[in-house]
Amino acid sequence: MMIAKAELLAAIAGTNRGVITTGAIRAQIAAKVSAVEALNPTPQPFLSPNLLGGTWRLIYTTSPDLLGLARLPVIPAGSIYQCILAPELKLYNVLELQGIPWLEGVLCVAARLIPVSDSRVQVNFERSILGLKALMNYPSLDSLITRLKTEAELLALTIPLNSSPSAGWLETTYLDQDLRIGRGNNDSLFVLTRA
Repeated sequence: MMIAKAELLAAIAGTNRGVITTGAIRAQIAAKVSAVEALNPTPQPFLSPNLLGGTWRLIYTTSPDLLGLARLPVIPAGSIYQCILAPELKLYNVLELQGIPWLEGVLCVAARLIPVSDSRVQVNFERSILGLKALMNYPSLDSLITRLKTEAELLALTIPLNSSPSAGWLETTYLDQDLRIGRGNNDSLFVLTRA
């Protein structure tokens, strides 16, 4: 298992989360992902909420939406995180936007998870938050998540989202202490490491 994971991580390195790839590289990564998924030690991740929950950092994706955000010309994307609050069935996707000092920002999308199996959830997006780190008093990702959980006021643009129940789904296809692989609608692939 360790060799398959190491080979996958080596194949992903240098792709800038999937932004810098070719068809051949994507095919190579897809094959290595499948090899790791075949060794999944946690086939029922929602029965292991302590393992599934926490903060994960995105290291590779094929999601057109995320890849588009990563290619923003004026404000380049920084790290992308996914925080899963397993007991509360909540998910926060957080994109840190880099740029000129005092103009660095954060884009966050909050969602509710509805389990449909032991490995798949329906993702219902509830709201999107966009703001400048300086105005939001953003010292860390953990502090932002705490404020979002308590629904504390943020000096940021908040847009309610009324996604339909079929808006999206996410299936966890591999999970261990430090690596998570998921597949979503639109043939999206996500590889994350524990943050």
